[in-house]
Amino acid sequence: MSDPTESAPNTDLSLEACVEALLFVASGPVSVAQLAEVLDKTPDDIEASLSAIESWYKARGGLRLQRFGGRIQLTTAPELAKVIENFLGLEATARLSRAALETLAIIAYRQPITRPGIDAVRGVNSDGVLRSLLSKGLIQEAGRADGPGRPILYVITQEFLQHFGLSSLGELPPYDEEQADLPESGRLLKD
Repeated sequence: MSDPTESAPNTDLSLEACVEALLFVASGPVSVAQLAEVLDKTPDDIEASLSAIESWYKARGGLRLQRFGGRIQLTTAPELAKVIENFLGLEATARLSRAALETLAIIAYRQPITRPGIDAVRGVNSDGVLRSLLSKGLIQEAGRADGPGRPILYVITQEFLQHFGLSSLGELPPYDEEQADLPESGRLLKD
């Protein structure tokens, strides 16, 4: 494969500049392997460039790198959501009900999980809230469990990360099993 900067007027373009440009024009998330192949570099070279880009954006930029499912995407910084919504004339992001947030948290921490698994944690039927979350694109079906009735397995989506301004699932707060097992009155966060 030829050097991607050969035909560029400025031959001093860094690998970071090339990676950034590819992420900018990509129609969706791309893998490190795709970037490495196009740029004729190793995946380690691409990862090093992504780390440099990520550090720069976090320090000064209005953009972020979002990682999900082994793929990377260039997105706007979540702190700028209100400014972008105003500029584009969009309504504020739709608010999610408490039931929707509770269900999303269960799926995010325990994915893949079935509806009966979600119901067992919540203590109520989750059919309606799951339909709502599916229609919003915040969760998706990821196959079927091997158990009786082969219930559908649910996982979160890239849109979930974007909605909550996360660059990866690693940014979720740690799950505290002891806190989760406390009765409602003993939890730190209440309504």
